[in-house]
Order: sequence, then structure tokens, then C-alpha cells
Amino acid sequence: MDTLQLAVDYPVLNIFWTMLELFLWILWFFLLFKIITDIFRSHDLGGWGKAGWLVLVIILPLIGVLAYLIARGKDMGKRDAEQAQRSEAAVRAYIRDAAGAAPAGEGGGRSHVDDLAKLADLKEKGVLSDEEYQKAKDRILA
Repeated sequence: MDTLQLAVDYPVLNIFWTMLELFLWILWFFLLFKIITDIFRSHDLGGWGKAGWLVLVIILPLIGVLAYLIARGKDMGKRDAEQAQRSEAAVRAYIRDAAGAAPAGEGGGRSHVDDLAKLADLKEKGVLSDEEYQKAKDRILA
């Protein structure tokens, strides 16, 4: 019965306070890991610079994180945007490669898939008849 009374004796305000503390801890760890990954991702820092920032962030976390955000926060956003662009370019290149696009030296970078998609679009709009579509499709695939 003691455990039941403990649950009853825990006020609602304490529950909210505990939830706020948990949220702030999760936010703190997210920020800490984000900064540590940014330190390692940064190409303009040398080995000693990375080691210095890492020691500062780990030994004096509050001061280190705030100092890093003040000193390098703007560049952190730029590095995130560059990483997103590189990832998107890699995905697009993979999709083009998987779809069977011709390399840039063969056919001027255009693929049969692109040509067939354009033909299907023209047929769908009513610009091409079924017969014209079939002839053009056979020409592309030949």
C-alpha cells in the first residue's frame, strides 16, 4: 500500500516540473551531439582546433556549447545546408543511374527514360495520336 500512497502524494505540478526537466535534458543532449558532429564535420578546423573544441565541450559543457554557438553558430548552419545539398545531389545521381540514364558522354546526358516520359506526356495531352506515339517510341528504343 505504500507504493499506492507515493503515487497519490506526487502533485500535478511536480509531474509537469519532471516533464520539463526531462525535455530540457533531451534538448541538451541533442544540442551537445549536434555540436560534436559539427566539430568533426568542419573542414576549416585543423586537428588541434577540433581537439580543443571537443575538450572544451566535454570538460566544460555549458561554457563550451555556448562559446561554440557564439563563435561558430552561423557557419554551423552553412555546413548543414551544404551537407543537405550534397546528400540531395547523391540521391539524384543514384536515381538517374538506377533509372538507366546515359552517361554525359553518351547521348548528351539525355536518357531513354526522359524521352519516353516526354512522349507519354505529349500523348496524354493529346498532341500525339496512338500511332505517332508508337512510332516515336519504337524509334527511341531502337
